[in-house]
Amino acid sequence: MRAWQRLGLSAAILTLGTGLVFTAGQQRPTFTPEQEARLQIREVKDGLYVIPGFDGGQSGGNVAVRVTDEGVIIVDNKFPYSFDFITAQVASVTDQPIRYVLNTHHHGDHAGSNADFMRSAEVIAHRNARANFVRNDQPGAPRVTFADETAVFLGGAEAQAFHFGRGHTDGDAVIYFPDLRTVHTGDLFIHGQRLDGSTLAPFWDYGNGGSAAEWPATLTGLLALDFDTVIPGHGEILAKDDVRTFRAKLETVLDRVRAEIAAGATRDDIASRVDTTDLDWPLAPVRIQGVYDELTAE
Repeated sequence: MRAWQRLGLSAAILTLGTGLVFTAGQQRPTFTPEQEARLQIREVKDGLYVIPGFDGGQSGGNVAVRVTDEGVIIVDNKFPYSFDFITAQVASVTDQPIRYVLNTHHHGDHAGSNADFMRSAEVIAHRNARANFVRNDQPGAPRVTFADETAVFLGGAEAQAFHFGRGHTDGDAVIYFPDLRTVHTGDLFIHGQRLDGSTLAPFWDYGNGGSAAEWPATLTGLLALDFDTVIPGHGEILAKDDVRTFRAKLETVLDRVRAEIAAGATRDDIASRVDTTDLDWPLAPVRIQGVYDELTAE
């Protein structure tokens, strides 16, 4: 196994281990009144809502909720303990049942409730995401998958799912609501602060097929869609230009690592030679080392 794959696997195990602190008891964490208010469902556009999520530790990812007169389509479903919370939030805006669940990827803060939703809804994901579910022995592996793109039609609404390439993982899906010119990006795009106030930064999950080097090209595919509103994997609702800015910052990280490699940097000192402070991305040394490993393996 390549060095960058070994590093990614270790990072993924560490991330999943941290998540288990919150999921093993199958109970939703206790939030302050201010935090609880931030997590309530809110309207994005006519017929489209979001159940907010700001981090992978406590609040999970953003859940998009597309309401129609024939049922509801949701995108992602937070943690294994989140089923009751999500269904109650949806019930507060419609009496229609949830018919479809679209996964942006397999991580437990985005697809942790799959198994519960599969009792009454169809769960759909990219085929690589299903493979990641199975390989990681994670419950709720989707029964329906797609390769490049697919679509769900319900009550006059359309939700399109696209796989533009590797980035956060190798199974990332972008969900597009064309009539509303809105996308849900999953963790291909994140922004802002976690509930504890710390700043979010991208995570290339090498253990599950992620790639920092290919991520900008994947975002180029996303940017070819006609949208003006973005629901990120975590964080507040943003606009198309914010995705362009995120892609440019990814390219800056890659350019800086490449420049230091060309200047003779080693794996041991690469993190000390690449500064991302101006990008407002607190990337841990292991993240920079992962990029080094991937680029030198090329």
